[in-house]
Amino acid sequence: MFSFEHIAIMVKDMDKSVAFYEQVFGFEVRFRKKRADREMVFLFLKNAPQIEMELIQDIDPIRSYSSEGVVNHLAFRVEDLEKAIAHINEKSTLTISPEIKPAAEGKMVLFEGLNGEILQLIEKS
Repeated sequence: MFSFEHIAIMVKDMDKSVAFYEQVFGFEVRFRKKRADREMVFLFLKNAPQIEMELIQDIDPIRSYSSEGVVNHLAFRVEDLEKAIAHINEKSTLTISPEIKPAAEGKMVLFEGLNGEILQLIEKS
């Protein structure tokens, strides 16, 4: 009956955010549209094209949409957590602490993305 559609994140700088998700995680742009009040970009991963992420930047906000709603975190499964951390530290302006914590089915690390969103890397056992 239901299937997952997308995750939406409000961003401060669209070009920097798109570049971050492309370079660090390998997302590709499927659709990009700019209106007078808002720019939207839909991104996907080739190995999971049915799940998309929408980035939204309000240019001329007409309501409180950009400050309402919370995305708790985006989780990415990785095969080698230490290599993934090194990759993100190398490919972005972010610095991820190597403080790895136990997860329900393995180990994980949480960190803040460019727009204050919480990102999680999970290595399952």
